[in-house]
Amino acid sequence: MDQLWANRAATSETAVTQRHLKRLWALQGTQLGVVAWPWDHKDRMFGTWHYWWQAQLLDCLVDAELRDPQPQRRAMINRQLRSHRLRNNFSWLNSYYDDMAWLALALDRAARIAGVHRRRALPKLADQLVKAWVPEDGGGIPWRKQDQFFNAPANGPAGIFLARYDDWLKRAEQMGDWIDRTLIDPETHLVFDGIKAGSLVRAQYTYCQGVVLGLETELAVRTGNPHHAQRVHRLVSAVDQHMAPGGVLRGAGGGDGGLFAGITARYLALVATTLPGDAADDLAARDTARSIVLSSARSAWDYRQTVDGLPVFGAFWDRDAGLPGAGGQQAQFIEGAVNSSEIPERDLSVQLSGWMLMEAAHSAAAANSLG
Repeated sequence: MDQLWANRAATSETAVTQRHLKRLWALQGTQLGVVAWPWDHKDRMFGTWHYWWQAQLLDCLVDAELRDPQPQRRAMINRQLRSHRLRNNFSWLNSYYDDMAWLALALDRAARIAGVHRRRALPKLADQLVKAWVPEDGGGIPWRKQDQFFNAPANGPAGIFLARYDDWLKRAEQMGDWIDRTLIDPETHLVFDGIKAGSLVRAQYTYCQGVVLGLETELAVRTGNPHHAQRVHRLVSAVDQHMAPGGVLRGAGGGDGGLFAGITARYLALVATTLPGDAADDLAARDTARSIVLSSARSAWDYRQTVDGLPVFGAFWDRDAGLPGAGGQQAQFIEGAVNSSEIPERDLSVQLSGWMLMEAAHSAAAANSLG
């Protein structure tokens, strides 16, 4: 079974790399993901590029390297890193803490798994995330600089990174405790989006659940404290009940939302493969997490379109994928977020999410076959 998912993950990787990966401004030794396919001239010239989408692309390349190590892919990872910094005005930093957390996570994994290092980047990103911690203002770390919105999409990935990096495990624990104290719905046990100027923003997105699952799983592994595993048990059950109708993770359209379910699948797979413990609740959480990932992956694969023998994944994994064309409204960056193209399947985010899901399914299936 894991070979089936390895093949599907490899095919998904080929689809994204062939359609989306292009040289940055025709420069030798560069590569970024064009944000749409089919693309227009502005896309192709990286007039838009979406920092955090590129971080997710990097993370997918690292997933693929973990599945099937290849010198050629390590070269691609290196090009992606070089080009990210170049397109970002020779800097690793920007104004959004969630963006920087995603890049830090991907950079750290690139170093550990692929042996591709940017030794000056990680301390700079870690410094940004550590210094953004402001409990006196109600946080948490904020979503972006000069902002009073403290949310799960910033604190979750930042916490996962800090749990893994250097000597910041205690801060990661503080972040997990802040989320648990501040953002958990007492009725459903799902994670609310955030808190803004003291008021709860009650939206509940799939990827908020995913990043908190990732953080609490890392903390369970690294601290041995049972309350982190208990939080994972509770949240896996909540996702199963409220965010995976028919066992398939709920979609959120294109634009930034195109990445939400893929991120959730990534961290459900982390639960399935690394949550410690042999108690009944530990086994149940791992089994449920694995089941959601594999059910979602089967459905997304079944409902895909195929162009030139390669998959085009849908924005919603429980229905037929749309076939993107060159016309229609494109994704646009408005007030700190990227909205969807008229046909969401055109967006790189949606295709990355499908690829991420196939890598997660391979990871979950391979761990199950070993166990």
